This record gives sequence, structure tokens and C-alpha cells, in this order.
Amino acid sequence: MGEATVKTLDSRTATPSPTVGDEAAAESAHGREERRTGWSRPPRSPRRPRIWFEILLIAVSYWTYSLIRNAVPEQRASALRNADWIWEAEKALGIAVEQSVNHAVNSVTWLVVSMNYYYATLHFVVTIGVLVWLYRRHPGRYAAARTVLFATTGVALAGYYLYPLAPPRLMNGQNFIDTVLVHQTWGSMASGNLKNMSNQYAAMPSMHIGWSLWCGVIICALAAAPWARILGALYPVATLVVIVATANHFWLDAVGGMLCLAFGFAVSYAWYRALPHRLPQRVAAEDANRPRRPGAVRLGRLRHRAAAHSGGRPE
Repeated sequence: MGEATVKTLDSRTATPSPTVGDEAAAESAHGREERRTGWSRPPRSPRRPRIWFEILLIAVSYWTYSLIRNAVPEQRASALRNADWIWEAEKALGIAVEQSVNHAVNSVTWLVVSMNYYYATLHFVVTIGVLVWLYRRHPGRYAAARTVLFATTGVALAGYYLYPLAPPRLMNGQNFIDTVLVHQTWGSMASGNLKNMSNQYAAMPSMHIGWSLWCGVIICALAAAPWARILGALYPVATLVVIVATANHFWLDAVGGMLCLAFGFAVSYAWYRALPHRLPQRVAAEDANRPRRPGAVRLGRLRHRAAAHSGGRPE
């Protein structure tokens, strides 16, 4: 009898526990995910943005950006040389059509005046509008999207310092038309009475493209209405036409803005471990929203279940 009991206990002890097997499977799956992605940290849990902090942060950040951008030395000679190089490079690539676009648009007064006001105002209005929309409708994605915008703008400052570039309208002997001066349009800090308040040789990269493309990507990824996604897709395209038609930028300045935006998304992804649209739309309660490893909830339930069956407590 005793021997039979021992054998029964031995066999029971040797029988693999389903809980252990489930834990091992979960850990193995998590390990495979880590090896596949190359990252061991799960996405960060978004926190609820505070309106007063965001307003202060945006105001201080834009003030700092403007201060640094305008403090960059206006290296006129280098900026003009770089503009000549960009123009010749575009000619070699067969894309140097900025002058033709500039002259064609300038011949239609109502169109060019509208573009001047577009260039001077929508750059700020649409960007702030998208930030407000994100804050109200997608608070869980707001911080990651805002990080993209801030990182994009920050790296642009390095471009202004390292590569001073004159816009086409300031080039010598190329017959570009400064549409703001010709049509005496109000509002642009790039020409006219306000030109002394802004660095005239900070054309590369174009933040009109960086910001408008950020708006377009965010709207296309998160908006539910088809018409909103269409407008989001058209906005950076229209901005590209405007910056070229008003002789404020080359095509290649737009490429620089796109590269800055790609950097901004990379920074946000490295911090949050997910693109903004992959994060939850809403923010959960703080105590229920702590970062957890994938499979941690399942393993916790299995441990509690095993403890209930054995009559003990979970470890």
C-alpha cells in the first residue's frame, strides 16, 4: 500500500503542470516577439494631456524655435552660393521649373494674392487646429503626434545653421518674382516690412512642408470622414505649389522638410514604441494604465488559478 502511494505521488509529481507549460509558452512567444522587433520594451502608456501645460509648452517651444532660427547668422554669401548650387542641381535633374511656375501664377492677381495669404497664415492656423483636434478627440495619441512635430521642428534648426540657403526670390540674376513685394501683401515675415524680423536665409529645410505633411499624415491616419482625409491629403500638395509659386522655396527644400518629418516620426516611435495612430484613442485611468509586458496579464491569471487549485497563495 505504501509503495503504491509513493508511486502515485511520484507519478503525480512528475506530471507536467499545465500552468508551467502555459507560462513557458507565453514567455517563448514574448521572446520571439522581442527577437522579431529587436525591442524588449512594450509601447508606452499615454497619459492624459493637461491643457495649461500644452499651451505653455507650445508657446515656449515656438518662441524658442523662432529665437534660435532668427539668431542663426545670416550668411548671405554662403546662402547665395548654396542657392546657385541647388538651382544647378535641379537643372541637372530636370526639375528646375520653379521660375516658370512663379511667373505663371504671378500673372493671375487673385490667385497669387491668395497664395501669399495662404503662405503667411495657414502654416500656423492648420497646424494649431490639428493639435487642438488631437487634444480633444484623440488624447491618447496627442503626445506621440506632438512629439513628432517638435522633433521635426528641432532638427530643422540644425539645417538652418549648417546649410544657409537663400530662397529663389533673393537670388541674383535669375529673375524670380517676390510676389509679396510686387502685390504688397500683408502678413508674410519673409518679405516686405516684416522681413527684418526673420532670417531671410533659412530656406532649407522647408517647415511649411514639414508641418503641412505632418497635418496631412495625421488627418489621413485618424480622421473618420472621407472628405477630411481627402483634404488632409491635398493640404501638403497645395502647400508645395504655394511655396514654389511664391518663390519662397525650391523643390529640394521640400525634400528637406520631408526628411525632417521622417526623423520626427523616428524619434516618436523610439520613445513610444508605436506610431501615433497605433496608440489607443482614449487615455485609461492612471492606476489601470501602467505599462505591462505582453502576456503579463495572462500569466498573472494563470498563477492565481494555480494557487486556487493548490489551496495556496500566488507567488
